[in-house]
Parts: sequence; C-alpha cells; structure tokens
Amino acid sequence: MSHPDNCIFCKIAAGTIPSRKVYEDEDIFVFHDIAPWAPVHFLMIPKAHIPSMAQVGAEHEALLGRMMTLAPKLALEQGCRPYPEGGFRIVTNTGAEGGQEVHHLHIHVMGGPRPWLRG
Repeated sequence: MSHPDNCIFCKIAAGTIPSRKVYEDEDIFVFHDIAPWAPVHFLMIPKAHIPSMAQVGAEHEALLGRMMTLAPKLALEQGCRPYPEGGFRIVTNTGAEGGQEVHHLHIHVMGGPRPWLRG
C-alpha cells in the first residue's frame, strides 16, 4: 500500500494523527468527521491511498463493495434511525469542482434528525 507522507487521511489511518475511530479492519478505516454537518457524520476511507473516485478501477470493486455494505451497519450503530423513517446520506466528492478537499478517497456518511448544519 502506498501512503504519501503528506496525506492527512493516510496519517489518520496509520494512527499517527488521532481520530475518533468508529471502525477498522485490514483495508478500511472509519472515523468521525471533525466538523460534522449532521448529528451523525463519519468518514470511511480505504487504508490504501487512492486519491479520488476518478482513480478507482476494477481492482477496487471488492473494497468499495465492502465499504458500501458496511455503511448502513455503521450508520445504525452511530445513531441513525432505521429506514424508511430514518436513513442517512452517502457523499463522495471528487476533484476540485466536486468539492473534494482531501485528496484521499473518502465517503461521508451523514444522518440523524434534520435540519442539518449543511447538506
């Protein structure tokens, strides 16, 4: 796995920058957003450095599939109410025009009672 020295999310996944961890396995690290937009707001990242969705290829299918199936479980564990009355939003910003600020693939999972701060 390639981990650029200046990537804040690589440092968080490696444990060199503290975070409020939600979940971790061999390939995925999940932590609370430091500036949440919603009552529940966490980020899911691959431990491997993938800059954005624009660099995702067929070799990432299993990883992204695992992340997408993990999201609903973690959303409920973190306080989102069940579907259909409750729910959550999944957002992945890609590139400057897509609003991506940290260039390490990350998936925002947001939920909880509205109104939210943003989104």
